Amino acid sequence: MNHLSTKTGYYLLKKLFGGYSLLLLLLPVFALAQNSITGKVVSDKGDAIPYVDIFNKTANSSLSTNGKGVFKINASTPQTLVFYTDGYMLIEQTLSPSSTETVITLQKVIDLDELVIQQEKFYSLNKMKDIDGTAIYAGRKTEVISVDKITANKATNNTRQIYAQIAGLTINENSDGGLQLSIGGRGLNPNRTSNFNTRQNGYDISADVLGYPESYYTPPTEALAEIQVIRGAAALQYGTQFGGLVNFKFKAPSGQPIEVVTRNTVGSYNLLTNFTSLSGTTGKFSYYTFFNYKQGDGFRPNSEFNSRNFFANLNYQFTEKTSIHFDYTMFDYLAKQPGGLSDYMFYQDMFQSNRNRNWFDVNWNLLALRLNHHFTDKSQFSLQLFGLDASRNALGFRSNRVANPDIEGTERDLLKGDFVNWGAEARFLQQYDINGNSSALLIGAKYYQARNTGSQGPGSSGSDPNFDYAFDEFPNYANQNDYVYPNLNVAFFAENMFRLSPKFTLTPGIRVENIRTKADGYYRRINTDLAGNVILDETEYENVTKNRSFVLLGLAASYKPNNRIEFYGNLAQNYRSVTFNDIRNTTPSQTIDPNITDEKGYTSDIGVRGKLDDQLSYDASIFGLYYNDKIGEYPTFINRKYTRYRSNVGTAITYGFETLLDWNITNTFFKGSKFKWSLFTNTSITGSEYLKSEVPNIEGNSVEFVPLVNLKAGSGLRYKNFTCNIQLTYLSSQFTDAINSTSGKDDNTYGIFGEIPSYYVADISASYQWKMLKLEAGINNFTNNYYFTRRATGYPGPGIIPSDPRVFYTTLEIKF
Repeated sequence: MNHLSTKTGYYLLKKLFGGYSLLLLLLPVFALAQNSITGKVVSDKGDAIPYVDIFNKTANSSLSTNGKGVFKINASTPQTLVFYTDGYMLIEQTLSPSSTETVITLQKVIDLDELVIQQEKFYSLNKMKDIDGTAIYAGRKTEVISVDKITANKATNNTRQIYAQIAGLTINENSDGGLQLSIGGRGLNPNRTSNFNTRQNGYDISADVLGYPESYYTPPTEALAEIQVIRGAAALQYGTQFGGLVNFKFKAPSGQPIEVVTRNTVGSYNLLTNFTSLSGTTGKFSYYTFFNYKQGDGFRPNSEFNSRNFFANLNYQFTEKTSIHFDYTMFDYLAKQPGGLSDYMFYQDMFQSNRNRNWFDVNWNLLALRLNHHFTDKSQFSLQLFGLDASRNALGFRSNRVANPDIEGTERDLLKGDFVNWGAEARFLQQYDINGNSSALLIGAKYYQARNTGSQGPGSSGSDPNFDYAFDEFPNYANQNDYVYPNLNVAFFAENMFRLSPKFTLTPGIRVENIRTKADGYYRRINTDLAGNVILDETEYENVTKNRSFVLLGLAASYKPNNRIEFYGNLAQNYRSVTFNDIRNTTPSQTIDPNITDEKGYTSDIGVRGKLDDQLSYDASIFGLYYNDKIGEYPTFINRKYTRYRSNVGTAITYGFETLLDWNITNTFFKGSKFKWSLFTNTSITGSEYLKSEVPNIEGNSVEFVPLVNLKAGSGLRYKNFTCNIQLTYLSSQFTDAINSTSGKDDNTYGIFGEIPSYYVADISASYQWKMLKLEAGINNFTNNYYFTRRATGYPGPGIIPSDPRVFYTTLEIKF
């Protein structure tokens, strides 16, 4: 330290002035100088860097430099500070109180390690870095949920709490302990997240990415570090879906040789879960593994479920530049399903069930092997191989007249699906300079092969979960089919982030797709008269191959006047393949157009995001989705049968405004206080319209699954080791079919047609940490609102699926 110590100054002054009077006058000045840390942050060229984020690890607080790069901290002891800003390398230094200004120099880089800048904010979402590994996200609408910062019902994957800050999402809520995730948005059907590419640790986890893109498996939130949501304009790197990507990133192994975390949860309606993880690092080897068990009864009769989920992640760091990673996932669950309700039944008593023979069974096995290699500091390569061996069985009585009772001794409908697929994805990223500004090129390829099977036939007359066909018992079952779906997908993609200046980037992209879809099998129709005599028995064999090749283009731009604000915009083409599996599975409440074809369209975002001092974070954008041949549903009569018809209903557009505001109240009014208080609002205002349609009574209608207002708001308070959050969710009404049909409370026939009325729901959660113990508790829907978010056409319905009433949960975590 280049200054006189207090003791040295004392003797020097005494000798110079021969007394103590002046010394006594100067001591307060020395004391003041020794109780603050002042400094200036500059670039490697010596220029001051304004508004640099500083996280004080010693005091667990944050601040920033002023417009001239200067900062000051009142402190009497050394402080460990982390300095971070976009475009520069993160640096950590321990500084002591001094009367001399310290100069901090940041090195300019492109591939940043974003850390800690949001640590004392409850609700601030991070965004993806411009470059993350072998991916480019500059100018995209990206959102990253830091799971550890969430105080919520993680044991049941409570979607509306966990995804509260992802703008514009619509959610299908189910009383199944969070076994399946169903999210959509901007006019996309939420059913099993089928309009997003779903991945974990970067590889696919859905049944079949193009042939049957539904996610029957959802990783437990208790095991996750982050949930990454990349909207449609980033689909060029991951696929063709309009929704974009949802990637579940698991926790990293502990740095110690062994660490055990166990979480036990009890809740309403006999909910019981256990989550136990084991992780560690020894030399170059590291591992993370967990087992998760869930069981519960649900709030309606015939709703019991149980599940088992095992995961193992093994890693080996050969050198500083090369590492290999192996993942294995096993997920198995069995759930009894109470069926759907008509409108009349729901408003009469949403707790009732008239189905006691419906079951759903899932078995999922995922394997993945990933290789990461850095050729140089600016070039890296990744290769991942992944495979799925899974099955899904659905059994039950599924009359579209949902008020009809299930008669014991009659046949049940049984749908069976086996999903066997594998794939490989390779990526190479090279960073380079343009006029001294770092740019990057990404090229990649993906090969995906699937051989799935789907069949339908009679289930047994019993009430047990027997997933064997009962052809001997019911030889004249009306709807039978058996198909093999050998699908093949080869894709090439490339993006280049041109950093044209220190503030402006432009990223064009291209994706070339080849999709070959096959269907090989038969479907059989058997009609009988009232006496049970067969009057029609026909079998039709199919061997159909569909080849499609196309090119998707995209463009993203980002402008950062300074590191406090960013303007971004993007436009990309999108494509969604129609699935043979959907076409041939016969559901009594739904009929599929035999000429249904793929969807094509565009997605775009224009927005601004940033923060004001340490008080307010924001992200506001306008968006648009344009669909050609949009697939939708509407009620109609087919062969004198009232049904929900699924087809390409027309050209549609959805558009709107989304904004996320995160206000740090403590830093605004109580800076330096020991308690932390934050408030967030997440608002989406969305409009939609069918621009043209050949189907009568659809043109000019609203697009289904689009509420005009989608609002989430919450407030969090933390004092030392205690945290408490409260959250409110409100959605205005939304239609569920393209005809915009409505239904009254006295409809006691179907329940599959009509709108979803507006609703609100409020949740409160709290946690307390004491050494190795953590206690969490909460009340979901504490106002005990009765509402629903879904009208199902198949399982778990058909009909209205009520959402949970008021429920309680308590979790005890032990970490050692």
